[in-house]
Amino acid sequence: MKYINKFRLELNKVNSIQELEILRIQYLGKKGFILSHIKKLPNLCIIDRKSIGQKINYLKCYIQDAINKKKIEFKNIYIKKKIVSEKLDISLPGKRNDIGSMHPINSMINYIKNFFHTLGFTIIINELEIENQYYNFDSLNIPVYHPSRNSQDTFWFDSNNLLRTQTSNMQIHEIKKHQLPIKIIVPGKVYRKDYDQTHSPMFHQIEGLVIDKHVNFSNLKWIINSFLYSFFGQNIQTRFRASYFPFTILSSEVDVMSNNNVWLEILGCGLVHPDILKRFNINHKIYSGLAFGVGVERLVMLYYGLKDLRLFYKNDLSFLKQFNRSRYF
Repeated sequence: MKYINKFRLELNKVNSIQELEILRIQYLGKKGFILSHIKKLPNLCIIDRKSIGQKINYLKCYIQDAINKKKIEFKNIYIKKKIVSEKLDISLPGKRNDIGSMHPINSMINYIKNFFHTLGFTIIINELEIENQYYNFDSLNIPVYHPSRNSQDTFWFDSNNLLRTQTSNMQIHEIKKHQLPIKIIVPGKVYRKDYDQTHSPMFHQIEGLVIDKHVNFSNLKWIINSFLYSFFGQNIQTRFRASYFPFTILSSEVDVMSNNNVWLEILGCGLVHPDILKRFNINHKIYSGLAFGVGVERLVMLYYGLKDLRLFYKNDLSFLKQFNRSRYF
């Protein structure tokens, strides 16, 4: 009993789990109190050995049980302190974290796709950026002597394959499917050998194509004006100028009036050339088509008043962060 009282006094003085471990070793370790008394048992007579052995075993179990309970007590105290120290006050206002934003080019593409989707256009996602000259030039009535075929303007892999210079190639891919009527919008990357404030070797275009019965230039003007009014506002002035594209007849450039009273070119459009329809056995007396193409970077530059297209591709976060709170298209 005296050993139990002595152990209790020492246990009450323990203030940490480290001190508890020292006390455990003192009593239950290899050189501790219990084992030292067990080693003396063989020197006793059988009667004393049995009586003292039982007392030593009881003391051992008592000490082990008391130490385990004390260890649990210390662990509970540690857990409570940790809960208090790591407690979160959910009523406090949160800290604002900087988040990324969609690139202005992608925002513009999404805006255009969503707008034309409301007009019933099907969005064609096509990653066919390596094209052959048939789809990129020949089938679009672009003659062999046209300057756009020169190596100074086009990225050629060999005499037949190139990086597409326009999304108009998708007109032919869709017409070849011969599933009329056609009403599509095609966003994609295109490539040309230009690099300055308003040109880039890689940029984005969106091609629109409609082939159906009774399609005319009035339909084309309504579609283009609807888009421009939606984008710039109902008060924007637009102008259709006669132009030339090999794959359209009744071709036109479309301009808008800037705040400085200067006409700015926005996009090109026209009625699909009958020769293209004939080439794919579409009766041009029954079906007609319209097409238009718009440069995405051009629209973004006009909207934000930017003068250097190259800013979009420098991955300058100080520049791109400006669009976090700007209008999302």
